[in-house]
Amino acid sequence: MRCFVLWLLLLGLGLPGLMIPAPAAAEGPSLEEYLLSFDYAERREMKAGSQQLLGLLLNDEAVLVDIRFPEERQAWSMGFGLAIPLNELPRRLDELPRDKVIVTACPLKDRAIIAMTYLRTQGFESRYLTDGLLELARTLRGDDARFFLELLSEID
Repeated sequence: MRCFVLWLLLLGLGLPGLMIPAPAAAEGPSLEEYLLSFDYAERREMKAGSQQLLGLLLNDEAVLVDIRFPEERQAWSMGFGLAIPLNELPRRLDELPRDKVIVTACPLKDRAIIAMTYLRTQGFESRYLTDGLLELARTLRGDDARFFLELLSEID
């Protein structure tokens, strides 16, 4: 939790040499504005569980962004979604659609929360996967995985 708070402070303060410049097209609130306007509605809106994510994906309303390190994805991956490591996210914003919900995910949720917060300050509608990729993998087992991937392929 301390690392998350430190990261948020560094992002908000813009300490020289510790921050990657934001793209010129940033449309979202500053981190300070985001925090000052944070309320219960925002707390609900920033989250997506595995079942909700699957529904958003099947309705072509969202994109899953796996923000794990490349080595983690080499060990196992979901087989769908975008792979953009958290430390590359600021430089790869142009790969994300602005007309869909961006759901950030990692095995649990710590890095996904950081990514979601950053994306919101960049003008993206974003959420984080509350139960993480581990629970998503449990949700997509056996016939459920096959059925989901068949439906997903019909969208693409």
